[in-house]
Amino acid sequence: MEQKIVELKISDLVLWTENPRDPIDANAKDQEIVDVAVADKSGLWKLSSLAFQMGGYYDYSEIPIVVFEDDKPIVYDGNRRVILAKLAKGLVSTSTVIKNLPSVPDLIPCNVCDKATAIKSVLRKHGSTGSWRPLERDKFIYKYQGGVKSDFIIIDESTGIISRHEKMNQGFVKNEVFSPSNLSKLGMRINDGRLESRHEKDELNEILEDLCSKVERDFLSTRKSRGDVISVLDDKNKQLIEDNKDNTFEVAGYSSIESKSSEIQSKRRTKRTRVEPLQIFGKPLTLKGGDVNNLYRDICDLYSFYQMNKSHLSSSFTVLIRMSLRLLCETASGDKGIPEYVRMYFNNAKKILSKDEKTLLSNHNVKENSIVQLLQTGAHNYSASQNLDQTIAISIILGAMIQLSHSK
Repeated sequence: MEQKIVELKISDLVLWTENPRDPIDANAKDQEIVDVAVADKSGLWKLSSLAFQMGGYYDYSEIPIVVFEDDKPIVYDGNRRVILAKLAKGLVSTSTVIKNLPSVPDLIPCNVCDKATAIKSVLRKHGSTGSWRPLERDKFIYKYQGGVKSDFIIIDESTGIISRHEKMNQGFVKNEVFSPSNLSKLGMRINDGRLESRHEKDELNEILEDLCSKVERDFLSTRKSRGDVISVLDDKNKQLIEDNKDNTFEVAGYSSIESKSSEIQSKRRTKRTRVEPLQIFGKPLTLKGGDVNNLYRDICDLYSFYQMNKSHLSSSFTVLIRMSLRLLCETASGDKGIPEYVRMYFNNAKKILSKDEKTLLSNHNVKENSIVQLLQTGAHNYSASQNLDQTIAISIILGAMIQLSHSK
């Protein structure tokens, strides 16, 4: 283990592409890494905050850890400070204004060491401080410390549920939501380094997306329903888990054809036929940030609350959902007004619906020439607004409309 303090030029230092905060392509250039850091979609770079803390000068109390690879000085630790230094020197650029960039000399002292020492130091400094997220920490240990794949990595590699949803990448989810006992309750297990499930691939995805939704909306957290992963799920997924409880375990992600290596192993009982509960808006929507998205998310939460607590609520509760749809349509329409908004988007929105969804609309008289009146009725006619199936039908076409007008 050899370390030495060496003064190196800011212009020569190369940012580390595999920084666990936000790993990107290994061939990315410094400017690309700066773009990622400034955008800060992970919420872990916080360059403006660091610039403010540094107080206008480059602090030598914490120096970069540098490893020479192919004669290039790679910054294993201190990437945020080096980014600020490069911005201050005009070596990289950003359209986002970062105030209080430090005054930096051309050369700064660096701790130059071998890769093994750098990895050990980086893990010691950041591995348990919260500056890395659990999945990135686990991957770092697996890749650089010769560890085994954690259950968290295995779950993500099999399903992508953690990588796709930022709020799933937290210690509470890793240690409690996906604990061995809770995985068992959900019809899953880790066996011999693989995720196995009692469910078909699409069923497993539906259960996990539902679970993710409950974590994102704080129905399942360290303060609410802690450890009770089943009770927060939608009724249809609770029933799905119950229906599949006697199925044999198979490697998650395999199709029914791929998994038939053994007739005995893959033989499953015929499932009970069940009626799928109607889903608000038909499916999850990805919208642009703003009032429409906020209201859409609030309505989804309201509907989830109703689904989870309807045995304790009156039938009148559904009126609140119906009224909120009119508000959502009014918000989405902006200055155009609801009738013009419907005229612009209804027909094209209907084209992207499934056959079953179109049938649902027809059965409940949700048409271009009736939906405006139905929305108005929902705001004023108490008894008519209690028809939940019609409310869901309205939400499905409205969801398709705002998907056209407000999608990302």
